[in-house]
Amino acid sequence: MPASILIVEDEPAIAELLAVNIKHAGYYPLQARDVDGANSLVSEVLPDLIVLDWMLPGESGLAFLRRLRADTRTKEVPVIMLTARTEERDLVDGLEAGADDYMAKPFSPKELVARIKAVLRRRLPQLTNDAVNINGLTLDPSTRRVHAQVVGVEQPVHLGPTEFKLLHFFLTHPERVHTRSFVLDQVWGDHVFIEERTVDVHIKRLRSALRTVGYEAIIETVRGSGYMLSRVPLAQAIQTA
Repeated sequence: MPASILIVEDEPAIAELLAVNIKHAGYYPLQARDVDGANSLVSEVLPDLIVLDWMLPGESGLAFLRRLRADTRTKEVPVIMLTARTEERDLVDGLEAGADDYMAKPFSPKELVARIKAVLRRRLPQLTNDAVNINGLTLDPSTRRVHAQVVGVEQPVHLGPTEFKLLHFFLTHPERVHTRSFVLDQVWGDHVFIEERTVDVHIKRLRSALRTVGYEAIIETVRGSGYMLSRVPLAQAIQTA
């Protein structure tokens, strides 16, 4: 599913122009005209990124951003601020409030899309189409293919949709321990209510598929905490698994 981008902009013409360009870039645009509308959308489904205008009717975008950062559910959502305010103090205020990027009006929609791609690549690499390779195991989101180098020969790895998303998440967040609840939020979404043990079932399936090419040990169980993908050489991973 494409990354969802919430556009919070009170000028309909600008909001529609941004939505068209964002959709053309392969993302899924959502629109809100004010903070109340944005709150309603965010409460239903957490967007992958928010494009937020500073000057909004009622509550300002800056105040909304501060509330997003104070909420544990929304504090990690990337935000790009849009504003006609160009003073250095305004830039500092926006960044200190937690904005990931800042664009002054007027701006090029193409440049905004480029900024969106850059922020997603930096903050949420699992949402990009960049191929990723660790220890000879390669996943390409654009072709939905996974393969491994086994004794110099490229071998395909056949995965179901959920196992593919799981592996993509782990490959783009290596050497970090992830709890089951965090993996659920990142792979299934924060509004999907399923048991945390579901993660264990799909990890088992993922390891079973990776076992065909000798890579099952790359996904480590961290007792009492969760799971981690290791960057250590494969031979070492197998010995310590």
